Parts: sequence; C-alpha cells; structure tokens
Amino acid sequence: MSPSTALPPNAPAAPTTDIHWADPVRQDQFGAWFNQVQVAHQLDASTLGLASADASFRRYFRVQGSNGTLVIMDAPPDKENCQPFVDIAKLLAQAGLRAPDILDWDQPHGFMLLSDLGTQTMMQFMAARGDLSPTFSVTGQALSAPPLDLYLGAVDTLVQWQLASKPDVLPPYDHALLLRELELFPQWYISAHRQVALEASQRKVLDDTFALLIDNNLSWPSVYVHRDFMPRNLMVPNEAPMLGTGVSSLPPEGAPAARGGPAPLTLGPRYFGVLDFQDAVYGPITYDIASLMRDAFLSWDESFCLDVTIRYWEKARKAGLPVGDDFGEFYRGVEWMGLQRHLKIAGIFARLTLRDGKPKYLADTPRFIDYIRSTCGRYMQLKPLLRLVENIEGIETPQVFAFGRS
Repeated sequence: MSPSTALPPNAPAAPTTDIHWADPVRQDQFGAWFNQVQVAHQLDASTLGLASADASFRRYFRVQGSNGTLVIMDAPPDKENCQPFVDIAKLLAQAGLRAPDILDWDQPHGFMLLSDLGTQTMMQFMAARGDLSPTFSVTGQALSAPPLDLYLGAVDTLVQWQLASKPDVLPPYDHALLLRELELFPQWYISAHRQVALEASQRKVLDDTFALLIDNNLSWPSVYVHRDFMPRNLMVPNEAPMLGTGVSSLPPEGAPAARGGPAPLTLGPRYFGVLDFQDAVYGPITYDIASLMRDAFLSWDESFCLDVTIRYWEKARKAGLPVGDDFGEFYRGVEWMGLQRHLKIAGIFARLTLRDGKPKYLADTPRFIDYIRSTCGRYMQLKPLLRLVENIEGIETPQVFAFGRS
C-alpha cells in the first residue's frame, strides 16, 4: 500500500448515515471495530452501506476494499450465535463449495468481515434475466421455459454438499427439533395470527398428523441439511453472463441441445456461492431438495418441480447418496418433508410479523397454504389436516378423492 492510499491508525469511525442503529452503544462498538479493520483491509469508509437484512436479527453491509467489495455481518451476540456460521463455512469450503471467507471476527460484539460472493442472488438473477416473467405467443403457447440451467447448477451444489456428510458433526435434525418446528404452526399461525382457538378434536388432528410426518421424515437417511437451500441464498458470480432476455433450459440427459435461442449456462457445484447456512443440521436427505423446489418465495409448475427432482434423484443415486431405488417413494418423502417445512414457515412468518415487526413475510402466506393443501389433497392420511386448514382459512371445496398411498 503506497503512502498516498494508506489510512492513518487513528482513522475516524466509518460514516453510518445510511445505516440505522437503534442502539447507540452498539453503533459505537461498530465504529471502534471498523476503525481497526478499515486500516488492515484498506476499506473505503465512504462506500459503506446496507446490503441486506434477513428474517433473523442479522443484517449485512457492503464496503469497498482495495481488491473489490467486502461484506460486513452485524449479528448482535445476545440474539445471534455466530459460531455455527464460522464452523459451517469451513465445512462448505472443505466440501469444495463457495462460502464466504471470514477475514475478521469480533466475537464479543458480533461483527464479521467477509469476502463478497456477488451482488445478485439466484432469485435476483432470474428476475433480471426474465425467468420469472415467461413470455407467451398470441395463442397462449409458452415461448420460454423455466430456468432449468440454474436449477441444475443448484442441484449440483446440493449433491456436492451432501456427499461431504459425516455423522456427529452437525446437530441432529431429530424428533424433538421436528416437533418444535411443527408446533410453530398452531402457536403462531393458527392461534396468534388467525386467532383461532383449537377444539380438542382439532388439536388431535394436528397431533396425529405431526406424528405421521415426523415418523415418515425420520425414516429417510441423514445427510448435511442446509435448511434454507433456495434461490435467495445462492449467489450468482458477478461475471455471470445474462444471456440476453428470456430464459434457457438444458435438455434431458442424453437429448440433443435445443436449436435457436441463447445457449444454456454450463454450471457446476462451485458456480453458486452459498449463504444463510448457519442453521445447518444432520437430517433427512429429502429436506433440501424440498426446500429448493417448494420455495418459500416463488412457485413453479408441478411439472418443472417434478423434472428437477427426478434429475436430482438420478444424480444423487449415481453419486451413491441414499435416495433409494424407487423414485415414487422418494418423491412422496420429498412431499411430506415439504409439508413439514411449510407448516413451520407459516408459523415463522406469522411470528416475524407479530413478534418482530416484519409484516412483509406474511404476504407469501397464500403460497404456503396452497402447498399445504396440494400435498394433503394427494394422500388419504393427510385429509384430516386438509379439512382443518381449509376450515381455518374459510375455504369451501367440493369433496374429491385422494390417493390412498401409505
């Protein structure tokens, strides 16, 4: 570093005019820590700004360094434990995946300086590329397909992550944790949000269904589980080509490439950067593919979800992962795992609104209810839950037959 660019040891605290601090003590703690890393990493304080905030108490800033942008995590230690983030970042790197490098960690105060994996999530990239707004002809025929290239890149990342799995490294996704998550639905969604007091018979429906879900989900072999493996937590490299407007897809394995239009991206397990992994556990192999294809923030046609899930199952099976030899059984497991996840998320999003003052998340509630109803409607054992949910939502539907698969 030349004298003309060096920052003095007593450089002033970083300006935070565009970053709100509810606690002035924490603001002072941040300023003191930033003074230290500012010099060591040649940070340009004038570029410091809010990058994003998530559903937890963490938030992220972005700042320019001498060799590009860096990210700062603000995680109050009385509300967030950063140790799992540090440990799992190492696991991801050991698995050959892209996770943030931890450049500095003020453990007592919960500030962390991280490498920057990019400025666009997979979700944002799809929106910019036009994947979330498919085009149609005047006759209604689809002129663009879902972004299979990106989803297969995500599948490759997931398989690579699962192949690194070892027991007794991450906390177990056990009966107690699954039940604790499911109980968020009656506590926060039904009681607190919908303000419905469950009758004894309705509570029994939940108890019986929860027992079925937990038994089924825990019957699947365990691997590393990210727990929020979805486009909002996968970062696209800044140099990724946009491929013009519209969307691209890869042909099925063994099929010739489609003619015309932009060529699909060639992706691999290291294409995406992985974020929001601090809650990872060791649990059912069905979980992360359910999280990816039954997204909390966007929905795809069932045919696309089925296509990607089949391709994941084929890749995982070929790689030696314990997904079983019967895809039908595996898909059932994914659906039941997805049901557990959406019951949990409905409760979490209600809690974010009512307890944490973050109402934007409940806007996606109709998506969860649709997921829940769709899955329950396919299995006879889940019909009581379907009737309960429709009663709470005030939905009247004609009687239909459900598959009797067990």
